[in-house]
This record gives sequence, C-alpha cells and structure tokens, in this order.
Amino acid sequence: MEWVRKLYEPYVWRTFRWEQRQEVTPDAWQERFEQVFCESLITILVQEPWHGTVRFKGLARCYADEAGHLIADPLVYLSQHYGGGKFKLNFHHGWNFVATINFKPQGPEKWQSMPEIDY
Repeated sequence: MEWVRKLYEPYVWRTFRWEQRQEVTPDAWQERFEQVFCESLITILVQEPWHGTVRFKGLARCYADEAGHLIADPLVYLSQHYGGGKFKLNFHHGWNFVATINFKPQGPEKWQSMPEIDY
C-alpha cells in the first residue's frame, strides 16, 4: 500500500493546509490518510482507440477501502479482471481529485466486450 500512500501524500498535506494547521504529527498524518483513503473513490479506465485518436473507457468505480486486491497488486488485479491494455486509476475524495496512476498489464484485452460506466 506504500504506492498509494505516496500518491495521497500531497493531497493529505493540502487538507492540513486548508485547516491552517502548523504542526502535524506522524500519527495525525497517518490518521488523516486513512480517513481520506477510506472515503475515496477509485475509477478504473482503459485507453482505447477512438476515431483516429484515443479516449478513456470507464470500466469500474469502487470505494478505495473495498479495493483490497486492486491496491495489493494492481497489475495482477487488472490483468485478471480486464486483461491487457493501458489502464488509468483515478482517485477522488468527494469532489476533489487526489491523484492518477497508470498501469500496463499484458494479455488479451477482455475489457473490449465490457460495457462502459458513466464517470
């Protein structure tokens, strides 16, 4: 989960600045990270060719605290559920964008026959 912590680090620090907090202990930071992460949504998108360009097709959305296997090993999870391709995970906390990260597992593109979600 260290990769997620690094993604969230700038955002968590920003939440403390919004509150104008000067001193933040490591325990307070960890508590805020866990709170924000548990309240976050993850959107899984895949890049697909579209009329001579590319677009991102939404495949799934879930609460971050329910995405244990995805967080534990994103490449394996994406490969098993969606196959190969260029995937983007977007993390949001409420209306706030937190971060995005890309993964490129190899294999057949199972996602092509899946319906698109609204995102």
